[in-house]
Amino acid sequence: MSDYIENPELNEEESNNVEQTMQDVLDEALSIEVGDTVKGEVLSIQDRQAIVGIIGGGVEGVIPYNELSAKPFDEVTEILNVGDVVDLVVIKQIKDKENGSFLLSKRRVDAKIVWKDIQDKFENNEIIEAPVKDVVKGGLVVDVGVRGFVPASMVEDHFVEDFSSYKGKVMTFKIVELEPSENRLILSHKAVVETEKEANKGKLMDELVAGDIVEGTVARLTNFGAFVDLGGVDGLVHISQIAHEHVKNPGDVLAIGQAVKVKILSIDKENGRVSLSIKDTLAGPWNAIAEKAPIGAVLTGVVKRLTSFGAFVEVFPGVEGLVHISQISHQHIATPHEVLQEGQEIQVKVLDAKEDEQRLSLSIKALEEKAVNEAAEEKREKKEKKTEEYVADDSDGNFTLADLLGDKLSGLKDDSEA
Repeated sequence: MSDYIENPELNEEESNNVEQTMQDVLDEALSIEVGDTVKGEVLSIQDRQAIVGIIGGGVEGVIPYNELSAKPFDEVTEILNVGDVVDLVVIKQIKDKENGSFLLSKRRVDAKIVWKDIQDKFENNEIIEAPVKDVVKGGLVVDVGVRGFVPASMVEDHFVEDFSSYKGKVMTFKIVELEPSENRLILSHKAVVETEKEANKGKLMDELVAGDIVEGTVARLTNFGAFVDLGGVDGLVHISQIAHEHVKNPGDVLAIGQAVKVKILSIDKENGRVSLSIKDTLAGPWNAIAEKAPIGAVLTGVVKRLTSFGAFVEVFPGVEGLVHISQISHQHIATPHEVLQEGQEIQVKVLDAKEDEQRLSLSIKALEEKAVNEAAEEKREKKEKKTEEYVADDSDGNFTLADLLGDKLSGLKDDSEA
């Protein structure tokens, strides 16, 4: 300012005007405060940062590399070029004014615009689309111009063990919670999926017909059955309808994501419930039972139930035959519990098989009778063999009883004659 005063070419009035103008500029520059939004013109790009002149402020500022943009970039010129005029936010005043009087940020201005846009969409309940930037412990990091987070429980409407395949994937989200002052943005893809399913559920329910066999995907497993996704509607396969044989745990025979065929048993449109059966789409265990268990065949089975009138023995998965109490033993028994126990493995003989009635008559006694006959036959054969051996010895010249007593009898005869 002293340079202008000492300039001999300026008269006193001109010097006063120059001095007043510079003071106005300084006063305006000093009125800039941290947090203010200003306009700046890019004057130069140096060392991965932009030097800008604050329009109307008469001072310069610097935009460091990390305050240029929230989006990934390599070169400053991808974001700004010399001559560009942009809105900037004042971060702080720089005491060392070698590179400008203020530290400025374009990234934060952009973020404010993004937050405003997100706020509007949140209030209008709009769905947003964005790429998954990273997979972290507890969920997904999403880039919507600002950092968004999707908790693991809000990614899908079913359990996902590994989220690694989600990185880079573009997905739709519902805004659940936001707090710009804390840079907090919580998103949910699960909410989008559930909304879409609910919208399609009514239409799909109208298309389902009881008795039809359709394809679905196992969505969830519980201790009482499996929920199968039919394309927007989940139906329940009760544990008793999973297979013909007894199933203790649905997870033993089914897996989440597995494609299955199911028969629609019933539809409750009012409550949105569908009952399904996998068992009814499978060949029954009683099919061709006469070929699998012909009369007279000996099978190995397990005693499943004991009653007062006999024992039910499972000889094939899902196929139980009855051993009537009269067919358990040759000995008289009051109850089957006297000679059998549940879980015991035994052999049985097929007496009769009726596929249409799903009835199989079995016998334990018949096998015991056979064993007794075989023992008697063996004993008889041994006796006959012993007799044959004795006769064979006699024919080979060995002495008989008559031979041994012949001379003595002859002697007695001579004495009597004398």
